[in-house]
Order: sequence, then C-alpha cells, then structure tokens
Amino acid sequence: MKVLLNGQIIDRSDAKVDIEDRGYQFGDGIYEALRVYQGKLFTFQEHMDRLYRSAKKIDLLIPYPQEMFHGWFTELIAANHLDTGMIYFQVSRGVQAPRNHIYQESLTPAIMATTMAAPRDLSEHCKGIKTITVPDTRWLHCDIKSLNLLGNLMATNQAAKAGAKEAIFYRSPDTVTECSHSNVSIIKEGVLITHSANEYILNGITRQVILSLAKQLSIPFEERPFTLAELKAADEVFISSISAEVTAVGQVDDVTIGNGKIGPVSEKILTAFTNEIEKNCGITLRSTAK
Repeated sequence: MKVLLNGQIIDRSDAKVDIEDRGYQFGDGIYEALRVYQGKLFTFQEHMDRLYRSAKKIDLLIPYPQEMFHGWFTELIAANHLDTGMIYFQVSRGVQAPRNHIYQESLTPAIMATTMAAPRDLSEHCKGIKTITVPDTRWLHCDIKSLNLLGNLMATNQAAKAGAKEAIFYRSPDTVTECSHSNVSIIKEGVLITHSANEYILNGITRQVILSLAKQLSIPFEERPFTLAELKAADEVFISSISAEVTAVGQVDDVTIGNGKIGPVSEKILTAFTNEIEKNCGITLRSTAK
C-alpha cells in the first residue's frame, strides 16, 4: 500500500511520524475524508474549502495551494489502484521539541493521506439501521474538523456494544445535534429538518449537498434544533456523511421509525444524490447493491 507523507508517495512501511509531532501529542491538527467513485474525487473543492476554514480557526497555516492536494490525491489513487473508496488525510501543526502547550509559529505542518476501498452498497442505505441516543458532552467547536475525536469514539463504541450502527448525540436537556460520525436529519409531514450549521455540529459536505438537492426537488426544509421527542416521532430519519451518503434509520433506541426502512422522501433524496455523484464525477455508477 502507498501513502502520502509530506508531498511524497511512499510505501506504508516507510511512513514515519516523529514522536513529538503535535498531532500525536496534543491532537493539534485537522483532517478530512474524501469519497472516491471509479477513481474520481467527489466534492473535492468543498472538502478543501472546509479544510482551510478549519485550519484558519485553529491558527494553522497550510503552506500549499489546494490544487497541489488534487495532484497528490490523484497520484495516490493511481498508486493504490483505488476504484471506489475513500481518502483520509490530515494536517498536524508539526514537530515541536521540547513539548510545549504554546505552539511555535514557525513549525512546518505534517501532511499525510491514506486510501481505503469501500464499495457502494445501496441495500445498506435503504434497509434502515439501528441507532442509540447518547448525551453530547464534547467541546463547543464541533464545526472544526479536529483530530480530537475521543468523544466521538466513545459514543461509536457504545453504539457498537448495543448492536447499533450509529450514536445520535443530544445536548442537555434534549436537543439533538449530530451523530458520532455523521449528520442526522428527520422528515416530518414532508419537511426535512436538520440542526443549524453552528458550533454544535460539523457542517457535513454531504449535508450541504442534500440541502441543495432538497431545494432543487422542492422539498421544504428547516435548519433548526429539534428534540429527542421529534426525532422519535419523525416519519423518516436518515444519517448522512461521505460514507453513509443517505442512509435510512430504522430504529432509535427502542423506537421503530416509520416502517423501519427508507421512506419515500429519503429515497427521493438518495436517488438525487446518486445522480449528483454521476454529474460531479463524470461517471455512470455501477450497481453495487447486494
């Protein structure tokens, strides 16, 4: 397997990170993950724009233009013969010795990227996943795609132990925010409702595409907080992310949502999302439903 490290495509076994890298010691960095369909990058520009916004919010200067990343990722896709999957990449502030909470402004950021095959399976999006609700005790900068994911990891593992696919966060007393690794939306009487894009959630690129598609499809939508009661009384619920795309939620805790699988509005959005992938990437998607 080949990886990207500081602008070079090298063997995975040769990739080394300094023990005093601030990403390793402090989680002092940011990351993104890109979807790849048939070797083509999906919503590259949107992800790069968010990366640079996150960098600005933590006072991190990325010393490379966005176009350079496109070249690196294209080379990495080819080197790993990646057809459909994901690219994960992160930028840490760099190496600083001795360890110090106060960062030096002259540090050189460390950049890495890896690939992972992830075939598209429409049946997974439609059958309706099980979820649980978990108190959201994370920090108040969820809009930054930070390397600090311990709260998300704890919730994800709590869900896995309960036989669920995702954990839906709520903040006291009962306001739903997002999920441990995706956004969450509900449908009630034909209206799509999703939490406002503020510091309580990561404004997912897939979320943004979905809202744009809803507008094109004349599906009314509201960006506002909603409660646990609204979540469990919804006609439809779905999560969204680069890997989940539009995935139906069939169960929240012990409550069945709708008929337990994808509903008509969510299915319409999923179809439009599939069309958007084809348009954005200039491809015709092959069926991968199992």
